[in-house]
Amino acid sequence: MILNNISFAGAGRVAGALCMEFYRSGIRINKIVSESGINARQLAGMCKASWSTELIFTDSTDLIIVAVPDNRLEETLRKIECGEDTLVAHTAGSYGLDVFPAGMKKTGILYPLQTFSKGRNILFRDLPFFIEASDTDSADILRNLAESIGGKVHFADAGRRKMLHLAGVFACNFVNHMLTAGNEIAVRAGFSPEVLNPLILETVSKAMEKGAAVSQTGPAVRNDLNTIEKHLELLSFSPELQGMYREITQSIVTHYKNQLRNG
Repeated sequence: MILNNISFAGAGRVAGALCMEFYRSGIRINKIVSESGINARQLAGMCKASWSTELIFTDSTDLIIVAVPDNRLEETLRKIECGEDTLVAHTAGSYGLDVFPAGMKKTGILYPLQTFSKGRNILFRDLPFFIEASDTDSADILRNLAESIGGKVHFADAGRRKMLHLAGVFACNFVNHMLTAGNEIAVRAGFSPEVLNPLILETVSKAMEKGAAVSQTGPAVRNDLNTIEKHLELLSFSPELQGMYREITQSIVTHYKNQLRNG
């Protein structure tokens, strides 16, 4: 099936990035819907689409991509009105096909494993997309769509996608929180957080090239108790950071002790 037009339910960060990438690749964007209409109108203006606050789509719509926050997904899907031959796909990593209303015949998941922020241009070439669908034709449509923008397609059921979503929390959200803590401590020392940038860049680059586990350095991997105790004393200004340091340090120590034991 060749996609003549696709529509979006949602106009936030994920919807915006996907919508503009599909539009630039030559796919017609038909309609964009958002709750207030503000984001939908702005996004529609950039891709020559119509916009609305109503989740009503014409029978000629080939595909509706539902990209809304997880806590609004079920409600949004229930409100969608579309033709019975329209494929409806959501982008959530933590939900499966069972979230769709029983009346929807063609359903699927198009989950991009990436973090999206306004004002950031995402490189879609080789970006992993994890796909599942109610039928073979729908799976092919989603695969072709992702590949049309350079995506790297993997088929994965809900259980595997949920684990990947969890992996993403550790690899992205928790990392950002650690960087936030590092920035705060650098400022407390009287320096701009930018002094950490070369260290951050080398850490990420080395982890990607060699693997994070073999790239680990620092007092915890050496089980340097003297340095660890000094760090805990320095963190006396923040019981929260002190507790975080203690928990993560112990986790690193245990991980590498087990690695030596099993090696």
